Amino acid sequence: MRPADIEAIAVPGRPALRGDLLLTAVSSPDLESDRNSGTLRRVPLSGGDTAWTHGPRDSAPAISPDGRWVAFLRAGAGKGADGSPQVHVMPSDGGEARQVTSLPLGADAPVWAPDSRRIAFTARDPEPGRYGTSDSEDRTPEPAAEAPRRITRLDYRIDNVGFLRDRPRRLYVLDALEPGEPQAVSPGDYSVGQPVWTPDGSRVVVVVPRDFDRVETLEDDLVAFPAAGGTPEVLVTGPGYVEYPVYGADGTLYFLGSSHVDGVVVACNVGLYAAVPGGEPRRLTDVETVDLESGAGPAVPLGDEVLVAVRNRGAVELRAVPADAKDLALDDLRVLHGGQVAVLGFAADGDTVVAVVAGPETAGELVVLGPDGPRVLTDYSKPLRDKGLCEVVELTTTAPDGYPVHGWLVLPEGAGPHPVLRVVHGGPFTQQAWSVFDEAQVYASAGFAVVLGNPRGSAGYGQAHGRAVVGALGTVDVDDVLALLDKALERPDLDSSRTGIMGGSYGGFMTSWVAAKHPGRFRAAWSERAVNAWDSFAGSSDIGYYFAEAYVGADPAEQRLRSPLTYAAQVQIPFAVAHSEEDWRCPLEQAQRMFVALRHAGVDTEFLLFPGEGHELTRSGRPRHRVQRFEAVLEWWSRYLS
Repeated sequence: MRPADIEAIAVPGRPALRGDLLLTAVSSPDLESDRNSGTLRRVPLSGGDTAWTHGPRDSAPAISPDGRWVAFLRAGAGKGADGSPQVHVMPSDGGEARQVTSLPLGADAPVWAPDSRRIAFTARDPEPGRYGTSDSEDRTPEPAAEAPRRITRLDYRIDNVGFLRDRPRRLYVLDALEPGEPQAVSPGDYSVGQPVWTPDGSRVVVVVPRDFDRVETLEDDLVAFPAAGGTPEVLVTGPGYVEYPVYGADGTLYFLGSSHVDGVVVACNVGLYAAVPGGEPRRLTDVETVDLESGAGPAVPLGDEVLVAVRNRGAVELRAVPADAKDLALDDLRVLHGGQVAVLGFAADGDTVVAVVAGPETAGELVVLGPDGPRVLTDYSKPLRDKGLCEVVELTTTAPDGYPVHGWLVLPEGAGPHPVLRVVHGGPFTQQAWSVFDEAQVYASAGFAVVLGNPRGSAGYGQAHGRAVVGALGTVDVDDVLALLDKALERPDLDSSRTGIMGGSYGGFMTSWVAAKHPGRFRAAWSERAVNAWDSFAGSSDIGYYFAEAYVGADPAEQRLRSPLTYAAQVQIPFAVAHSEEDWRCPLEQAQRMFVALRHAGVDTEFLLFPGEGHELTRSGRPRHRVQRFEAVLEWWSRYLS
């Protein structure tokens, strides 16, 4: 796989299923337009697919309960409302799509009411005079000419979105079958999200920050708003973070959430909860062994079970939780689809269960899960396989203290011995998964063996595994990172004298740390979007005001002790710093300070800066920037590991 082959990566979105109508939005990077394109595809349950829409940026299909209508999001090529995702509706048996919203900043995914007529959605409502809207004097100022923002809270911005307090996300309801404007249901002084209709269609339940967002909080509640407007009611006081409410057939309200009752707000396993009116939420899954993948979407009630996606040792498995369960452990959850897979989304209707499943040779396919096992319906990744994918080998070993370490080796073609890259993922509380990883494939195709893994601090191996680095970054996680590399280097087809280390975000932190603390292990380093200095991160990152203290502590001396910047003068190998100008997760100053410190220390260093990009450059940035980054990475490693 070469850098430009990212165009062959086709990823289906969360499926929509009603009867024999199965829809998914398939997205791919497009180098010509320099955008990520998307179209809706219809997938017959017998296999194959056909175009349902023609984009260029369609997503989030939702089928009405009666099966007659399909709502989805479509974004045009213009600016403002024209270039933002807007809700469209079309008949399920074919016909033209009709645009039903035209909001300045676009709309979020549509959700049908039980009457198959009304749609609920959320949308950001800009303050007049901002984001291309006119002010009180009917002027439309350019971004640089907007009035100053008065900021009084710590949670005022977020990476990949921007400023928050001058564009709250509000709940809207519209009649999809009659012309008319959508009606705002929630007020404009706080944001809400992830709507679901009550079974009788009278109210819409949304996630709202605790106490209606009056002060900064990391806790959420579930609040019901009358669909026609009126006073909201708090239905569920969440145990901590809450997302994706959904109703079961018996009126039970299920949701995903993580508990903060022990005072720890990071590295918290996501669990499945159930709530009935007037009762305390009940956690159905075990807090230590079960960690749900919220990126796969909401739970799906099905009969007397609830389907969920679970992170498990690099896999994301589809499992079933009994509806009457309480604190059920991972081994007690029925497996619908497991093994070397990553479930990206799923849906069910009647007895039919479908999932989007990625694996070592696919970025995602539609799969029907039946009593005879999984049946794959699509082959979206065939063009990617035709480009050439390298072999993935599973690795297991132990750290110096005897702790088990798990990961993978992506092997180039040929006999070797190959130079080796130790690539460290971000987070840290996430996991390297059993799915096509474009970065590893590009590097391996260029002749570099790639070692990947999930050291302590990662998700998917138990909550204790994830919390092992809370207050201890740069300790046992380093041991695991190096132990897995040593295991790979036992192979005769790898060259232990030509190794490099690289990573982004937490992986960038690890790269910077290891380059200073273990300078003899590697020939060169590539650190991007990294945390290098916890003291300034705490005051500049969108999440820094709580994240730094949660992982490192509030003591400035301890923050400096755990900061790679403190040890920059100890780096003795060529060191690349890569960053995005608009990264608000690990702000630009983290890269600038590291680059300057390295230069002052006489280190052979370079600084690669991407304009207009945020923290997600490598995953969802402009396609051309992604290719240019790949080319720069390969040139760097060819220079120092050849």
